[in-house]
Amino acid sequence: MKRVTGIGGVFFKSPDPQRLAEWYRVHLGFAVEEWGGVAFQWAGPDNPAGTGATVWSLFEQDTKHFAPSSASFMINYRVDDLHALLAVLRAEGCTVEDKVDESEYGKFGWVIDPDGNKIELWQAPDGR
Repeated sequence: MKRVTGIGGVFFKSPDPQRLAEWYRVHLGFAVEEWGGVAFQWAGPDNPAGTGATVWSLFEQDTKHFAPSSASFMINYRVDDLHALLAVLRAEGCTVEDKVDESEYGKFGWVIDPDGNKIELWQAPDGR
């Protein structure tokens, strides 16, 4: 079974997400969208259609989305079969959140690493 197949996104906290987004827009050329982030579309010789994206997004400093982690960041990793991987991680003794979110954006689950960082696992919808 494949475990992680790539990075789906990088999320981090800021005391002023709008100011920081503007800095990234001006100085690094990020096209920050209304929802507060950028979706870097994949495209290349092996993927000319550009199917897939890596997301970069800012969150308010007081967000609870990263809890129970106190880290200022969270990485989202792409996986092929979220439910199977979560079952394996539980069997291996990892701290896995019971909650799984399923929506038109895919399936999301979370595991806590040994340093207390919350990691988001994402099974993208078919074709994404």
